[in-house]
Amino acid sequence: MQESPLLLPSIIGEPPFVTYSWAAMVFLLVVSLIVRSSIKLIPKGVQNFVEVMAEMLLNLAESNIGHMGRYFFPLIGTLGMYILVCNFFGLIPGFESPTSNINTTASMALPVFLATHYYGFKVHKFGYIKHFVGPMRSLIALPLMILMFFIELIGHVARPLTLSVRLFGNMIAKHKILLILGILAPAIVPTAILGLGVLVSIIQAFVFVLLTTLYLAGAVEEAH
Repeated sequence: MQESPLLLPSIIGEPPFVTYSWAAMVFLLVVSLIVRSSIKLIPKGVQNFVEVMAEMLLNLAESNIGHMGRYFFPLIGTLGMYILVCNFFGLIPGFESPTSNINTTASMALPVFLATHYYGFKVHKFGYIKHFVGPMRSLIALPLMILMFFIELIGHVARPLTLSVRLFGNMIAKHKILLILGILAPAIVPTAILGLGVLVSIIQAFVFVLLTTLYLAGAVEEAH
C-alpha cells in the first residue's frame, strides 16, 4: 500500500512535517496580510471569516480565564488558527498534516506547559504552591497535603504528554482511515469520510485550545 506523493518536497533536508509546518505559517501570514490590507467597516469574505474565528477564540479565552483572558488571547488565538490550518492540510490530496507528527504536537504542548507554570508563579509568587496541596492547611492534614502535592505534580507533568498524544493520535488515525478507505472504495467512501475529517480537524483544534485555556485559568485563578 503506497501513500500518495507529497506535493511539497522536504526543504534543506528537513522531514516533510517541518516543510508543511512552514507552509502553514506562511499561509497564515499571507491571509493576515490580505485581511490587514483590505479591512472594511462591514466585513466580508476572508475578513469576515477571520473576524468570526478571532471573536470565537477571544470569547473562549475570556469565558474560561476571566479578566486575564484578553492577555492570553494572542497565545490561544495563534494556537487555534495554526492547529486548524495544519489539520486541514491533511485533507488536501498530496499534502501532509503537520499535526500528524508527534514532534509538531509536542512543540506546541511543551510551551503551553511552561507558560502555565510561568504565569502561575508570576501571578501568585511562591503562593502558587497552594494550588498543589488542596484546601487543607493544618499540620494534622500534612500527610494528605504531601500526598495531594505529588498527585497534582504527576497530573501536571502528564499534561504536555496528553496534549501531544491526543492531537497526534487523532490526526494520524484520520489520515490512515482516509488512505485505506480511499483505496477500498475510491468513488464513494472518501467523500463521506472527508466530511468526517473536517469535523475531526475542527474538534481536535478546539479541544487543544480549550484545554490550554483551562490550564492557564487554573494557574492564574486564586487558590481556595
